[in-house]
Amino acid sequence: MRTVHQLASIFSQLQTVTCSIIVNMAQLWGGRFTGKNDPIMEAFNASLKFDRRMWQADITGSQAYAKALARVGILTHEERDQLVEGLDKVGQEWASDTFEVKPSDEDIHTANERRLGEIIGTVAGKLHTGRSRNDQVATDMRIWLREQATALLTFLKDLIGIAVARAEREIDVIMPGYTHLQRAQPIRWSHWLLSYAWNWHADAERLEQLIKRINKLPLGSGALAGNPFNVDREFLANELGFEAVMPNSLYGVSDRDFVAEFLFWASLTMVHLSRWSEDLIIYSSGEFGFVSLADAYSTGSSLMPQKKNPDSLELIRGKTGRVFGGMSGFLMTLKGLPSTYNKDLQEDKEPMFDAVDTIGACLQIATGTLTTLTIKPEKMKQSLSIDMLATDVAEYLVRKGVPFRETHHIAGRAVRLAEDRGTQMDQLSLDDFKQLHSAFEADVKDIWNFEQSIDNRCATGGTSRTTVEQQITFLKQWLGTSA
Repeated sequence: MRTVHQLASIFSQLQTVTCSIIVNMAQLWGGRFTGKNDPIMEAFNASLKFDRRMWQADITGSQAYAKALARVGILTHEERDQLVEGLDKVGQEWASDTFEVKPSDEDIHTANERRLGEIIGTVAGKLHTGRSRNDQVATDMRIWLREQATALLTFLKDLIGIAVARAEREIDVIMPGYTHLQRAQPIRWSHWLLSYAWNWHADAERLEQLIKRINKLPLGSGALAGNPFNVDREFLANELGFEAVMPNSLYGVSDRDFVAEFLFWASLTMVHLSRWSEDLIIYSSGEFGFVSLADAYSTGSSLMPQKKNPDSLELIRGKTGRVFGGMSGFLMTLKGLPSTYNKDLQEDKEPMFDAVDTIGACLQIATGTLTTLTIKPEKMKQSLSIDMLATDVAEYLVRKGVPFRETHHIAGRAVRLAEDRGTQMDQLSLDDFKQLHSAFEADVKDIWNFEQSIDNRCATGGTSRTTVEQQITFLKQWLGTSA
């Protein structure tokens, strides 16, 4: 017969084990473990501080899963309704910012299920039947990113729309075009605007294609081997707005190509925004003076009161490196992972969240900057110089039947002759030109017309009025049909 001391010792041991079980029940993976985690490890392992952003996606996915379980008899209709309604209440707490996070809430899935149990009781424990956090988190991420990517597509089209509207309104403004940051040939300001609109159009097409690849359902893959209760995955896909189910459960839980591809898309789009910003930073400088940024998108100097700094554009340019860094870092996380799910994949969310936030802000700031930008047409025109028509001299001779390789050298000699005389080419006489080649005639004087030079570039994609109008028409139609 046991002594009182022995019974007390056994009771104490039972209390310890019971406490440990209770602690680990709060963690979805409890049961196997009886030892307590290092508190630092618990914090290191937890992701709720950042994945809480997916609360709505997690609730939506769980409600669909409850309906799927009811369809195969795992849940009664009453239990299904309890779960769906209880999850609505959890969502209301998140939406009203009254959700109370507990120390045991390891991630958004744990937090929502824990709170669901507090609201509706033990039936909450049936929700995770046949489901793993592996397929759950992959589904949540796809739902969340699909919605965010759709919003980014709208921001991008808004920016394109402003560029197209300005191009149409300011089609008669001409400016120097540059290569190597050296004045090259005259172009329309609208043609410059549209060059970036076409970059952004390609970005929009890539994002539309990416949204289709994001929109594949992993739920029903289980931890890795599939769902043992034959849940209807096509029903789940339809319920959650997915176009198809992922055809392999191992692939379903481990694939993060959609995150990597989104980070690449964001990086490339940011590169386009950065180059556009760099042009406008240069054009807004005192040395150029082609454009002026609105006060709303500029700042001053703490020391020099005359300064007006293009901070909006510099921040876009700077944040490009941030987005690219997230992409390169995540690819290094992916490259050595064995199949299927590994905790390394917890590193997928922060770069994804950060890229969405960063590019979303940059697109809206770019739109505001371009909308309010003031252009200086006279300053642009004053920056044109006759030597920018040297190619037109060569083209003039081509039209007279002289081979281009020969005309290029002749035009170069005309440039040198004008430089040697300290004048411009349009000041050279007809005799001067005839000494260079006999094909020059009195109509050589017609070359010195910037507008004519621009409108000579009339092949599709050129800077002539007609071809710029064609670009505007196409982009307006695309914006109208793809809105």
